[in-house]
Amino acid sequence: MDIRCEKPGDRQAIHALIEEAFRSAPHSSGTEALIVDTLRGAGALTLSLVAAEQGVVLGHIAFSPVTVGGAEAGWHGLGPLAVLPRHQRLGIGSRLAMEGLTGLRAAGARGCVVLGDPLYYGRFGFRARAELSLAAVPAAYFQALPFGTDVPKGMVAYHPAFDVRR
Repeated sequence: MDIRCEKPGDRQAIHALIEEAFRSAPHSSGTEALIVDTLRGAGALTLSLVAAEQGVVLGHIAFSPVTVGGAEAGWHGLGPLAVLPRHQRLGIGSRLAMEGLTGLRAAGARGCVVLGDPLYYGRFGFRARAELSLAAVPAAYFQALPFGTDVPKGMVAYHPAFDVRR
């Protein structure tokens, strides 16, 4: 399996796999694929990786800039992360997350936040941080991974694409 940056020819497959992966997820807004499309259209995908095998896109992860306290802080949000249902629980999502976080560090990012399962994302070093919050979200599910010792303080805001509705 190859983990690589998305190519223009992957876009339709990425959209379809995100829709399929989130179709039955109880926490899904049903807009995850549209969020990625909107981020891409706005030039706001910091990093967009796919897991592909024999030309078939099996998984995708997106990273986009976030603001902290209304200011750019060099931090990014992870998500969505999607793997085709029949290929879940095989480590594809973990590989995408690890490669993506490595890529963010190499690009000089200062940290990453994620809204998700603390047990899953904790394995990558994410944890709830008192310094950072996300409106209307239980603190345990909003986690951060600083790439250094400096953690900004304030309310985190994702790109407006995350407010998109069908």
